[in-house]
Amino acid sequence: MGPDNLRTERLYSLGHTLAAAYLHMYTYPWEAVRGLKAFVRNLRLSLGEDYEERGEGVFVHRTAHISPTALIEPPCVIGAGSEVRQACLRGGVLVGEGCVVGNAVEVKESILFDGVSLPHLSYVGDSILGFGVHLGAGAIVSNLKSDRSEVTLSLKEEKIFTGLRKAGAFLGDGTEVGCGAVLCPGTVTGKGVRIYPLVLARGAYPPDVIVKKEGVFRKR
Repeated sequence: MGPDNLRTERLYSLGHTLAAAYLHMYTYPWEAVRGLKAFVRNLRLSLGEDYEERGEGVFVHRTAHISPTALIEPPCVIGAGSEVRQACLRGGVLVGEGCVVGNAVEVKESILFDGVSLPHLSYVGDSILGFGVHLGAGAIVSNLKSDRSEVTLSLKEEKIFTGLRKAGAFLGDGTEVGCGAVLCPGTVTGKGVRIYPLVLARGAYPPDVIVKKEGVFRKR
């Protein structure tokens, strides 16, 4: 998967997020991570009257459902029809429309496009998940290397330096991640990728492939 395929417009349908204009400013999605808190904080200025401020810096669409046991730290914006259950949103989080953030899920400084589903027992940090992405129960996005060094992406053609010590996953539209899978820091998927349960995923994957323990396969 070459660097051109890692570009923001190749991975995401930007019509499915309030962050479209923000993401347009960056060639690659991980470049947008550093300014996420400031972006979400300023997004309040462009929200319509259907958004209510529920606690300082937390804006929720009137049709969204928030569990009374959810912990939501500012800045945070939650879109129409979304559901936040017994979850923790740790600030700098934009949740799109029709999303599910479920039981024992923690999200930190991330953009969830419309239709993202994180139903059970997952961690997502410093990440951008595209339209319709789904994480199975217990799937984890790791955002910090064990040696705390800079997150890099190793491609056949070159090594890309992100300039970030913390960078999670950048999952293209429609990516499906199986139960118990672990995504290493800086994992990127093209649109329509399927990652099987219990897989340790790392690096960049082209669109429309299946990732198993045995290797990477084209969809039939």
